[in-house]
Amino acid sequence: MNPGLAQLQPYPFERLATLRERVAPAPDRTLINLSIGEPQHATPRCIHEALVAHLDGTAKYPATRGLPELREAICTWATRRFALPPAALDPARHVLPVNGTREALFAIAQAAFARDPAKPLVGMPNPFYQIYEGAALLAGATPCFVPCPAERGFRPDWQAVPASTWDRLALLYVCSPGNPSGAVLTAEDYATLVALADRHDFVIVADECYSELYLDEDAPPLGLLQWCAASGRDDFNRCLVMHSLSKRSNAPGLRSGFVAGDADLIDDFFRYRTYQGGAMALPVQHASIAAWSDEAHVIDNRARYRAKFADVVATLQPVLALSAPPAGFYLWPELPLDDITACERLLGEAGVLVLPGQFLAREVDGSNPGRGRIRIALVAGHAECVEAAERMAHFFRNL
Repeated sequence: MNPGLAQLQPYPFERLATLRERVAPAPDRTLINLSIGEPQHATPRCIHEALVAHLDGTAKYPATRGLPELREAICTWATRRFALPPAALDPARHVLPVNGTREALFAIAQAAFARDPAKPLVGMPNPFYQIYEGAALLAGATPCFVPCPAERGFRPDWQAVPASTWDRLALLYVCSPGNPSGAVLTAEDYATLVALADRHDFVIVADECYSELYLDEDAPPLGLLQWCAASGRDDFNRCLVMHSLSKRSNAPGLRSGFVAGDADLIDDFFRYRTYQGGAMALPVQHASIAAWSDEAHVIDNRARYRAKFADVVATLQPVLALSAPPAGFYLWPELPLDDITACERLLGEAGVLVLPGQFLAREVDGSNPGRGRIRIALVAGHAECVEAAERMAHFFRNL
């Protein structure tokens, strides 16, 4: 067995399940679950129609590189969305379809370590999406946590990492917009980060799966490839981005996304995935073409989240230290009490399930940056989210 298995910590939702076993939900309330980042808005009809229309594809093996039409649709979308030069992304060299970003975020650590096994560290923000840590451990690496302090708007503090650590880094995960904070990396962040990658020779993997959920329709989050193109880094050297239809198109069960960027890294990752067997089913590929080719449902999706944020934040702001993030669908408020205790009491007294912040982070130098916060996922319907906010406001007001 892989020795890294013994180092894996319980997944946040395993820990949440244990919490639920010891706390009975409020008996007089219907439970409202805002703990998991699983979109509850309806999947667009165009995705279902494309799936049904291409069910005969189940009779064929799909190619690991995916259909040329899918890679073309991805490049067309990414070029338009991130204001790339028309020929910046070559569908044959710069893009690889994957079965959702979770699978690809995990697998890329294997390919990165094949590139330079002498570098023992994988970096990631803290708090973070736990797949980053599991990927590092099961690749035989050691996770390295970059703090994301509130005073930097929860963006990683690059200066907190010593040069000796950067030298030993094979791969760095970043998440923008961030999970759980919704923080968006700036052009200055990318300039600093890419300069560090060039100086110390490591790969940057940008998890951008929340990039299409933003509150200001005129200010979409900056992407890593967008920064590269604007800075004259036409080869996207050392840079990869990962995108998904799960949040953008309310299709978490489709398991569809893509990796794009540095052509040499894409080629390495392709070679790895031919052995891993991670090709996307043909009906899913056709459904993905339909999704990446339609923007109307994404605009509507953003409007629905925007309305929920407006009402929920207005309800909770008088009792909690929070504000609407620039992007994503999470709130990350600071609490007046311990986060695990707060979650237990919200479940038992208000019938609202949220996630303790410390479940999403690791203790470094005696401090867990998630402690004293909760993650609220505004994924349920508008009325449910408002009802949950009213229950939480009542709870905190009467502490």
